[in-house]
Amino acid sequence: MAGTGAHPLARAEHFIWLTARVLEQRRFAHRFLDGDPDPVETALTAYRNEDGGYAHALEPDLRGPVSQPLHTAHALGVLDSIGRCEGLRVERICRYLSDVSTKEGALPALLPLQRGYPAAPFVPLVDDPPAELLATGPIVGLLHRNEVWHAWLFRATDFCWSAVDALEQSHPYEIEAAIAFLDGAPDRTRAERAADRLGRLVRGQGLAVLDPARRAECPVAPGYAPAEHHFPHDYARTPGSLARRWFTDEELERSLDHLAAEQQEDGGWPVNWRQWAPGTALEGRPLVTLRALETLRSYGRPLG
Repeated sequence: MAGTGAHPLARAEHFIWLTARVLEQRRFAHRFLDGDPDPVETALTAYRNEDGGYAHALEPDLRGPVSQPLHTAHALGVLDSIGRCEGLRVERICRYLSDVSTKEGALPALLPLQRGYPAAPFVPLVDDPPAELLATGPIVGLLHRNEVWHAWLFRATDFCWSAVDALEQSHPYEIEAAIAFLDGAPDRTRAERAADRLGRLVRGQGLAVLDPARRAECPVAPGYAPAEHHFPHDYARTPGSLARRWFTDEELERSLDHLAAEQQEDGGWPVNWRQWAPGTALEGRPLVTLRALETLRSYGRPLG
């Protein structure tokens, strides 16, 4: 039984048992306590719909029972984290993605089926939503990285390449989606070239806070919350990411120091995006905490 000890992992464990949903509890146990992956997959199944997509606030900023690409991307991330991004479950997900894609063969961020159910005000709901790199890139990159092959991927991959190549003005979440695609894209030479260009864009447009001590001087993107800054570790979540090349060792170490220092007294990490409903922040913090722990561990930072 974890207490509120000094070690970051022990404090985070206490926070997870105290506040997290069953799914995040199971994920924490698998990743940090040598738990079995089966309970993670079982917990994830509760969010699955008959159409092969996922819903039920799996992504906390979208509420209600209708499947959405952002929920389904979240589900794929969970399966990836337990090494089960394969088989019939993923085949059903790919069929769902095919069914809800636009004429370009890619995914909108939010389907109009959401109308009538609560959703974050910063996720626009329109009747004929366009395909977006934000929704498509992370899914395509993850499927390629897991060597999943499905007919849906051909046009979706072409869409992602076109979207990445067209990026000139952007914002942090779109850049995160782009690097998630590039980290998994099969054409590694092209991915490296594209990532180098995006790195120059990120630095040129000030999309990463390079010195956390001076973050108050850094503007946030339009529509973001006042403190919704992004740091080098938000892009380069692992040392193997192409985004790691965008930052010096000193910049990355400062970023990781800042991430470690962000752990709160209760053992969890804070959300920095706009909080629009009481439940979303409660459900979001365990997710952010898991991500922080994974990032710190991937760079060899001691967790206790």
